Amino acid sequence: MNDSFGPLTHFLAEDHRRLENVLQRAVARVGRVDQGVYDQFRAGLLRHIGMEEKILIPAVQRWTGGEPLPLAVKLRLDHGAIAALLMPTPTPSLIVTLRKILDAHNLVEEGPEGLYETCDKLAGGEIELLLGKLRTAPSLSVLPHVDTPAVLGAVRRALDRAGYEYVGDRPSS
Repeated sequence: MNDSFGPLTHFLAEDHRRLENVLQRAVARVGRVDQGVYDQFRAGLLRHIGMEEKILIPAVQRWTGGEPLPLAVKLRLDHGAIAALLMPTPTPSLIVTLRKILDAHNLVEEGPEGLYETCDKLAGGEIELLLGKLRTAPSLSVLPHVDTPAVLGAVRRALDRAGYEYVGDRPSS
């Protein structure tokens, strides 16, 4: 990790790398997903999204006198698409789609003028308080996968809203 990054960027980008490693372990055997490890990934990713949605994005809005972060709409659409993809049973196509979205999404958050850099710039004396809230964000448990037509339709709609396409066989509605 680049030492020139602020503490919030460093903490959250490191969490991205940790989650990428957990996902890699979950799919390390070709054609097979280690469900226990994948559930760790799901819980960790949902916790990470929660940190951004419940701690960071509201903090930026507070620091800017109520002005929403211009990136917030894009981030929330991405978060919705990512969370939707975590509901069905993982397939190779789902994993490819999820990785594609995460790669693009992480660049927006970690990049110049992204969510993390913005937080580092605006936090001022609140950085340690914010880091404390991030570190103590609650762990989450995950529900079993659901592959009903209603869930697959919700996945399709969430991807469409966020501007992404399902790689491979598209979930049906």
